[in-house]
Amino acid sequence: MRRKTQMLSLFILACFVALPAYAELQNIQVGGELRIRGNYWSNTFNSQTQPAFAGAGVRWPGNWLVGRPIGDIIGGQAITSYYDWSERGADYKVIEQRTILRIDADFTNQVAAHVELDSFDVWGEDFRSNWITGADARQNSAEDDVSLYQAYIEVDELFGLPLEARIGRQELVLAGGWLLGNNTCRPEFAGLSYDAIRLTYAGESYSISGFTAKLADAGIAEEDGDTDLMGLYASCSAVENVLFEAYWVWLRDAGMLNDTNLVWWAEGVENFLGLDDYDPTNLHTIALRASGTLGAFDFDANAAYQFGNADRAGFLFKPFLYGDNEAEYSAWAADAEIGYTFDIAWQPRAFLSGAYFDGEDNRDDVFATFFQLGRPESSVSFNRLFSDTLYSPVLDDIGQMSNFWTVKFGVDAHPMESIEAGLYASYFAALATFDLPVYIKLGQFRVPVAPGIPFWTTASDEELGWELGLWAAYHYSEDLTFRAGWTHFFTGSGLDTGNFVDFNGLAFNGGLDDADADYLYAETKLRF
Repeated sequence: MRRKTQMLSLFILACFVALPAYAELQNIQVGGELRIRGNYWSNTFNSQTQPAFAGAGVRWPGNWLVGRPIGDIIGGQAITSYYDWSERGADYKVIEQRTILRIDADFTNQVAAHVELDSFDVWGEDFRSNWITGADARQNSAEDDVSLYQAYIEVDELFGLPLEARIGRQELVLAGGWLLGNNTCRPEFAGLSYDAIRLTYAGESYSISGFTAKLADAGIAEEDGDTDLMGLYASCSAVENVLFEAYWVWLRDAGMLNDTNLVWWAEGVENFLGLDDYDPTNLHTIALRASGTLGAFDFDANAAYQFGNADRAGFLFKPFLYGDNEAEYSAWAADAEIGYTFDIAWQPRAFLSGAYFDGEDNRDDVFATFFQLGRPESSVSFNRLFSDTLYSPVLDDIGQMSNFWTVKFGVDAHPMESIEAGLYASYFAALATFDLPVYIKLGQFRVPVAPGIPFWTTASDEELGWELGLWAAYHYSEDLTFRAGWTHFFTGSGLDTGNFVDFNGLAFNGGLDDADADYLYAETKLRF
């Protein structure tokens, strides 16, 4: 405890020292948040470990896919899946806790500092005693120790203008977090912050801001190997009760990519043939959003287009030795919701929403690569960047699903002033489906008819399934909230056979069976 207190003191002192000498400390406020959530998934994941690290099971071995540009980010040439959609094996259950401590300091001359420490823990990972022997040990804090989540300096009215500067580690949430958020709306709510600089100019009914963030620094290992995020954002509220937003986000990944490391003359041959020649990935996203209320109606609509070279993704598509060094992003995405609130008891709100994330699946384009007549053709879907939008706690539990469309309808209500409740139904379908090897099914096993002929295929079904959900929240006080919910997923045939919609379209979601899945959670959150 002494070590953590010393660290906290040093963080606060560092912020104070970094401020201009003419800014004097006025106020310090300390607050925080405790959030505890129990999650339970049945018939969903391969193992009872955390979904993001669950053991992926092989669905189609690589030797049955010879010459096909698979590009599975988990299994490489083999097709693997974190999902089993089966009653076999243990269900996954976990209790998570995130503890946040915030310190805000106000100075003269419109200067402020914000420091936020957090710890994301899973119950049962840090117990310090062995009950059999009675021997005690130190806490296992290798991965879940207290971290510096945010620490930035903020200066308002810079140079006497309505200009705000925020420098340091900070959250970046644009347009409701649809593509750039802080990862607090998903079951694993570990949070997301960026080492960034942001400038914002605010007018009476508009604001314009620009930011740059360092996502990864290669140091001296590479001359140009960093990953950077930059963007511009503008909003306008000139129309009463309506907000318009537009933004451009540029992600540049210059990490080194090599298919081979050959002698000089062989590298020269590769250069002549245009092989193993990857450029830094430049992913550009242009997006628009309109949201607001018109009488009893409310609406929220998003649209985005992505373009740029996709060498980082193309590198994965290696049917033999070389990947696709001409891969490109060219994809659309949209999300919209409209609701209507009835002016009667319980204030029920009915809503209809839908989403579309463009995708492609060229994994059946096998003739040229199988006969080694050309480069492989990659399959690049819309990349959801750092989305904080969750479309399903079963299919989209970490907000990374792409190459799909969905429609959702439901109703929310307030049975009491302190109680909210709702129910909804959603439908999911894949856009570009995967072509499986022609097979016959014997029980849970799929046996290929001709594993040596990879271009003899059969299409997977596009229907992923239906989802039915119920939830309720009890606001015990202004600071304490209890929340619980249940989701039942009616598994479609497109999950039994599987499609590449996971991990931004780079991972397979096929299982061993077509059992329906359930997700239940209970949560409490206290702000102080």
